[in-house]
Amino acid sequence: MATIKQLKTGDPDFLPQLERQLAWEQSADSEVVATVTDILADVRQRGDAALLEYTARFDRVELASAAELELSSDQLQAALGAIDEDHRQALERAADRIHSYAEHQKMESWSYTEEDGTVLGQKVTPMDRVGLYVPGGKAAYPSSVLMNAVPAKVAGVPELIMVVPTPAGERNDLVLAAAAISGVDRVFTVGGAQAVAALAYGTETIPRVDKITGPGNAYVATAKRLVYGVVGIDMIAGPSEILVVCDGKTDPDWIAMDLFSQAEHDEDAQSILVCPDADFIEQVKASIDKLLRDMPRADIIGTSLSNRAVLIEAENMEDAIEVANHVAPEHLELSMDDAEQWAQQIRHAGAIFMGRYTAEALGDYCAGPNHVLPTSGTARFSSPLGVYDFQKRSSLIGCSAQGASDLGKCASVLAHGEGLVAHARSAEYRIKD
Repeated sequence: MATIKQLKTGDPDFLPQLERQLAWEQSADSEVVATVTDILADVRQRGDAALLEYTARFDRVELASAAELELSSDQLQAALGAIDEDHRQALERAADRIHSYAEHQKMESWSYTEEDGTVLGQKVTPMDRVGLYVPGGKAAYPSSVLMNAVPAKVAGVPELIMVVPTPAGERNDLVLAAAAISGVDRVFTVGGAQAVAALAYGTETIPRVDKITGPGNAYVATAKRLVYGVVGIDMIAGPSEILVVCDGKTDPDWIAMDLFSQAEHDEDAQSILVCPDADFIEQVKASIDKLLRDMPRADIIGTSLSNRAVLIEAENMEDAIEVANHVAPEHLELSMDDAEQWAQQIRHAGAIFMGRYTAEALGDYCAGPNHVLPTSGTARFSSPLGVYDFQKRSSLIGCSAQGASDLGKCASVLAHGEGLVAHARSAEYRIKD
């Protein structure tokens, strides 16, 4: 039985108590940072030779050459053929839905011409090459392959490089099948900080990429943080989160299981229920006690709920919505009547699941929107992974003679004001008498 913290928004110390429960800091372990720093420097200096040594040490796979790290397209197709038909159909349907949604996110180039002939605009281009990190072995997530690879391909990225460790040579057919379905161009069986280093700096075998996306353990996350600036990254994600706002009319078993769906990720995951109905909160507690004992990951769920879950009694639905905006959760379920209308009042959330029938789990796999979402309150200023993360924008400026003369006068004044004489004269050369 999990002991879950309960709060009331009307309590005078509600916000301080909530903040203490929300607090989570991804402290960088000094030993992890030191280890990752050494690995990054080693791969940067020695390339393939370092990759082979780390693969032998960490994954227990001895290879004669780095060329053996790469899987052929035939091997990916073989993995696709090896999975059962139900899994294949589910992966293909999910990929189609993610693709259809991503098509709506594409940005297009645009421009306009001013009266004097000056052209201004924006040119949108895809990145040349993107790296996708995928956890390997038994802890593998084919859904993450789809969520990262499909938007990149919709964006027009011509080359998508996937790295995935194969501990003791163990390959996950579902992951490789997802790579085949989503159009991954090259796959290398290497993982950990060394894989991130290879993608960031390039080796003799693995090409350097422009951006690295995808989840990983503490070593991978630390490596991504340290190479940021050399390459782009998607985000440094914290533990999974779900916040459910419910009006008290949904089946309490549904709500309990929705809270479990994030709690089962790991002990640091956070599940929050906000509801104005105190009796319903008690019903959900009873459902949690009833359902938890039959869950395969009951220990993880129980620890997560005891450590970080919160059941919050709000004064009314407006109050509950304000709590949700304060938390800015990764996943927000609005399990209520008129959910689409209430959603208009949400300012901060990674993904909003509207209505009693919209379980967060649907978004994790096949609804269409991306499941790579901002965590730890970062939904206040960041967004889900999407096509736009794989596209770049370049400003277009093309001055006519008349436009250059007119703008040159303005630029000259501002440049002199900043004491940048060369800037001023460069503009002044183009001013007509």
